Amino acid sequence: MMEKCSNITENVFYISAFSISETGQCILFTAVLLVYLMTVFGNMTIAVLVCLVPQLHTPMYFFLSNLAISDVMYVSVTLPKLLSILLTQDHWISFSACMTQVYFFSLSAASDLFLLTSMAYDRYVAICKPLQYSLLMSKDVCISLALSPWLISLTNAIANVLAASLLSFCLTQNVDHFFCDQKALYAITSSDVKGRYILMLCQDVVLASIPFFLIMTSYVFIISTILKIRSSEGRLKAYSSFTSHLTTVMLFYVPIIIIYGKPESEGSKELDKLLTLLYTAVVPMLNPFVYSLRNKDILNAMKNIKRKWNMIPIK
Repeated sequence: MMEKCSNITENVFYISAFSISETGQCILFTAVLLVYLMTVFGNMTIAVLVCLVPQLHTPMYFFLSNLAISDVMYVSVTLPKLLSILLTQDHWISFSACMTQVYFFSLSAASDLFLLTSMAYDRYVAICKPLQYSLLMSKDVCISLALSPWLISLTNAIANVLAASLLSFCLTQNVDHFFCDQKALYAITSSDVKGRYILMLCQDVVLASIPFFLIMTSYVFIISTILKIRSSEGRLKAYSSFTSHLTTVMLFYVPIIIIYGKPESEGSKELDKLLTLLYTAVVPMLNPFVYSLRNKDILNAMKNIKRKWNMIPIK
């Protein structure tokens, strides 16, 4: 255990980020900046379209707009600081800013998982119980399925930031990550973190394993129902209604499973950072493309907005 330290309110942390050459930092800065801008633009476009276009006022797109807002928060809490580090070489972050990252990262990560679960339930009802869809996915039910993820995630985020803020640190500590990751903070504290690791394990079960199990269970029923459809056209139409969601689920969960499933070692830390960057930056960027490129509703909504915009007289 580290030497005991006091006066944690004046702590600052050194974010190590990535150990790469100057050329590599320039390339990484350009790539991260483009990913960040595309993520914010793409997800905000989805959220605005769902708000403005009446044809998109359905449960699926209501959940999608919530997911888009969560994804914007997801990238905005980590990538701007990484961009600042790559551009200015200023690796320092204050204690309060670090705790802010812990809070909003926990909030957005958990909300993503539960919103994906709500979307899976929506697809299950739409395909397996189409005649009861309007009843089972009423306005009140949709609001509950969207609000619950945010409330659960809010509670989780408060618990995480309290667990992290009560730790003792020396005046300067090296956080071996590109943001204030909770596990990276636990690795440098002088406090006893056994209880906090148990809390993290419980959170992994509740916030990741249970939603994943519910999503996979819903798809077992969905695929089973589709296989019973006799016409190939009907099966194709049913498949097309959930492939975007399933793609997003796999994009989100595969890196997490790789990170937490492989054994930890000193040499794997850089790989862990790259995988974390993948699911905190690239996956939120891909979501709007996954849901819009082959989605006629989204494409038609974009065309309608563009048509209305062109009809506005310019003085």
